[in-house]
Amino acid sequence: MLRIKNWDNKTWISSTKYIETFNNFLVKQKKLNRYSRILDIGCGRGKIMGSLSSKLKLIDKPIGIDIENHKDFDKRITFKKTNAIKYLKNNKKKFDLILIKQTIHFFNLKDIKKILTYSYSSLNVGGIILILTLDTKNNEIPTFFLMEQKLKQSFKRDNLIWKKLLQLDIKKNITKFNFKVNIKKNIYLKMIKQRYISTLLKFSSLQISNGVIEINFKYKKIILFNDKLKCIIFTKI
Repeated sequence: MLRIKNWDNKTWISSTKYIETFNNFLVKQKKLNRYSRILDIGCGRGKIMGSLSSKLKLIDKPIGIDIENHKDFDKRITFKKTNAIKYLKNNKKKFDLILIKQTIHFFNLKDIKKILTYSYSSLNVGGIILILTLDTKNNEIPTFFLMEQKLKQSFKRDNLIWKKLLQLDIKKNITKFNFKVNIKKNIYLKMIKQRYISTLLKFSSLQISNGVIEINFKYKKIILFNDKLKCIIFTKI
């Protein structure tokens, strides 16, 4: 499985405004309170769940699992460096919210089925599994030519995964999350160099360098765009 280390490291996704906006979105999808139990699959540094824990004054720390052991993970969550399937298979706890944010594409279809089966079994009645992925039809992420081509290729697989999710015989709801990004070009260029998105992981150093030059020429000093995610919510009844 590809590993990505910088998607939530000094990007708009790690900003206070983004985290606050996203957590407001979460509590609109599921009425959470201080007694709610939450699991974040592919939590990164856990900043989103850490902030939500403080916001709701959670009795039980949210559990975040990731295959990257970030030294600067949020201490307001219980972090576990492990495989999602392995954790869920042995899990005895019940959750009110299981979040899978922009990580479902890292798994093959067979493993996705296992993750959803185990996740559904790990929910309290009325609990939800919330899966978010890039909006493939209306994507606005700033790209250079090779990045755009690679992104379009990955969208084909994303659309297949989405189709399979829609076919599942589970109570579901579809919604969207949008965030208006206002970012300095020099900061975005650093993000490209740090390979902040999985699309960039297999690019050579030369391809990244050429991409930085292209983006520097293509965009103004301030880059404005909408970070658009589509969301599917499965509810246990």
